Amino acid sequence: MNLPKVVEQLVKTQNEFDSATYAQCFTETAVVFDEGKTHTGRQAIEHWINKANQDYRASMKPLEYSESEQTLTCEISGNFPGSPIVLKYHYDFEGGLIQALKII
Repeated sequence: MNLPKVVEQLVKTQNEFDSATYAQCFTETAVVFDEGKTHTGRQAIEHWINKANQDYRASMKPLEYSESEQTLTCEISGNFPGSPIVLKYHYDFEGGLIQALKII
């Protein structure tokens, strides 16, 4: 699967539970929408993913990437009811980083 470099880095850092490096995949003004909440800015994103890592210990297994739709479908396994589940990550990119991420 041919993923954009920043998405490869995002998956790698998620699977290593490295919240600080994960947050560096985003622009300073990036927005993440997950579980009905919006997290704005790199610092808020780092706080969000750090808490999620502590609560869920979720790892990502990429299944399919659509360059035209800028989506990544992943199997997510972790410490949560119903694991594993399949989620779709919708990206907007800016300057080689993630400007927006919506997880559904």
